[in-house]
Amino acid sequence: MTKSFLARAALLASAPLLLASAQPMMMPPVDDKVAELRDAALDDEMAWDILETLTTEIGPRLGGTPAEARARAWSVERLTAMGFSNVRVEEFQMDTWVRGEERASIVAPFPQDLVVTALGNSGSTNGELTAEVVGYDNFWDFAAAPAEDVAGKIVYISHAMPANQDGSGYGAYGVGRFVGPNMAAQRGAAAILVKSIGTDHNRTPHTGNTNFQDGVTPIPAGALSVPDGEQLERVLERGRPVTISLTLTSRRIGMQTSGNVIAEVPGRDPDAKKVLVACHLDSWDNSPGVFDDGAGCAIVASAAKRIMDAGTPARTIQVVWFGAEEVGIHGGADFAERHNGTDYHLVAESDFGADRIWKIDTNLGEDRKAETDALRAALYPLGIVPGSYEAAGGADIGPLMREGAPGIGLRQDGTRYFDLHHTSNDTLDKVDPAQLKQNVAAWTAMLAVAAGPVE
Repeated sequence: MTKSFLARAALLASAPLLLASAQPMMMPPVDDKVAELRDAALDDEMAWDILETLTTEIGPRLGGTPAEARARAWSVERLTAMGFSNVRVEEFQMDTWVRGEERASIVAPFPQDLVVTALGNSGSTNGELTAEVVGYDNFWDFAAAPAEDVAGKIVYISHAMPANQDGSGYGAYGVGRFVGPNMAAQRGAAAILVKSIGTDHNRTPHTGNTNFQDGVTPIPAGALSVPDGEQLERVLERGRPVTISLTLTSRRIGMQTSGNVIAEVPGRDPDAKKVLVACHLDSWDNSPGVFDDGAGCAIVASAAKRIMDAGTPARTIQVVWFGAEEVGIHGGADFAERHNGTDYHLVAESDFGADRIWKIDTNLGEDRKAETDALRAALYPLGIVPGSYEAAGGADIGPLMREGAPGIGLRQDGTRYFDLHHTSNDTLDKVDPAQLKQNVAAWTAMLAVAAGPVE
């Protein structure tokens, strides 16, 4: 009785503080036309059709390969048929990597096969490589280990990546994939395996890019599926020497063509700064790339089409489907070399799947706070909460933002994104049509505000 009373008294005493921290935010009124466009987009069918057609008729489209070239040709035809203006491709050249054979097995002490995939930019085993394994619970344990412990061996790095709505586990726990191979190569390791940077428990390994510094010879670098990584960890815990046979015959095929597909909705004021909405067209070669990032392309194109069908916006809307993002953000870098970030009113990118948008972040600056608040108000009825006034970003738009382009982040729910990310499970059946439509509605509302009134 006394304990319960004291607990209630403490809660009542803190109530003014709780209420003070939960004061309602003042939202400006939403323009009737913006609300009309937003609400109509909740019945959108265009995004699904674009996504279904791209991922069915083209499928996987690795940067710099003939599959990506087919995707560009398909994109030009599709965007032209949708009525966009100035549809074109800005081509660029890139040093292209492709995977080959992929096999792994424990040779001793408990012989069994493991499911593995090569990481982007992996070196080749040049046949079969057999070596002892040295394992680490995480990248930081590996980084602290003496170099002589790994020389001539296969390094294995684990992690404990959690599922998060904002996807923050990826950056925090993905370091073993991002820089582990380069460090292992510098220390003389024969090869490196990482537990897939993912949150699922399927025997579907997650690929993804890694990079080697200039002067560092790439070593074979692969990812085990999460269950296979855990299996290897249990074997290592037995305390006996573990030997693995690994075959990864990845190779480079030289300079190949990629490109950014660009389409526009012309605005009434040719001198006004543009609004850029983006995705990346390429995918990894192990799946049709539905969540990553066919959905993003479908979302931004459908939203821009809705604005175009409603009339002419004040500002030109530029739709960019970037090329070769997965293998090094080549498209974003090339676009920033050709276009000036200061020419943009804002830039935004959809590249985090197809699940619902739950938050808006912006970095439009203090002098555009009213515009930010108008965006927040337009999105609020979709269940999208206000986020930061000082944060936005995206892989492909990052180079433009570093040149001064303001950005908007429409943050999607990433709770299950890393179950699918960079795996063969990134397929059309994973998309919830209702959540896809909510994305289109959010992007339509954002464009209706940012591009100016439609006439």
